[in-house]
Amino acid sequence: MEVIVQPTAEEATEVAARIVGNLIRRKPDAVLGLATGSTPVRLYQKLVEKALDWSRITVFNLDEYVGLPQEHPQSYRVFMRENLFNQTNIRLENTHIPDGNAADLPASCRAYEEKIREAGGVDLQLLGIGSDGHIGFNEPTSSLASRTRIKTLTPRTRADNARFFGGEDAVPHHVVTMGIGTILESKKILLLAFGEGKAEALAGAVEGALTATNPASALQMHEKAIVCADAAAASRLARLDYYRWVYENKPQWQKE
Repeated sequence: MEVIVQPTAEEATEVAARIVGNLIRRKPDAVLGLATGSTPVRLYQKLVEKALDWSRITVFNLDEYVGLPQEHPQSYRVFMRENLFNQTNIRLENTHIPDGNAADLPASCRAYEEKIREAGGVDLQLLGIGSDGHIGFNEPTSSLASRTRIKTLTPRTRADNARFFGGEDAVPHHVVTMGIGTILESKKILLLAFGEGKAEALAGAVEGALTATNPASALQMHEKAIVCADAAAASRLARLDYYRWVYENKPQWQKE
């Protein structure tokens, strides 16, 4: 796992934007796995500012709430339109978000997996990390081999997301999420982590044991996983100085 630590979230996001932007320029028909929540918002703004050509890009989003109307302000379909899709020339038919209102949710989850396979797999999967180590909505104890499926949110995650809904009671209890096994099949993974509230989870994911109680630790098994973190999120990493040294001395031909 490559760990890139920058002093601020803004600087870490700029590194992440270069990684994503260079992929889009290098492979204009790339398949991107995208995330939602507060962490990637600034990244999407930076990608919009780069005026990239999204016309041949295909997108698969990580997750969606179950039972939330598609036009609800907190639905991830609305989130993606407002923060990225409406500001680019991406074709909406090339954007895919799990259907939290499908009549047959398990069948819809299987179909989502099939669409990813038909697209040739995800070239780059963007992730945030929850304060408990979840990636996507793969809560602690999720199977490390899991596929797209329905998950029940933990009280901690619902409390963390209450600020978006105006209160915890309004946060749905269930979601559809790509599984950890699905995520690990991506060709490259880019995880963003900002703020002291993510420090414990990130330290466990990067340097701790491989365990389902910290789902992000599964990224240790991935050949090309990159972490872009600010100093606050990286503050509990025991090998922080080494990660900084590696990045500062990275050969030019290896840089994104």
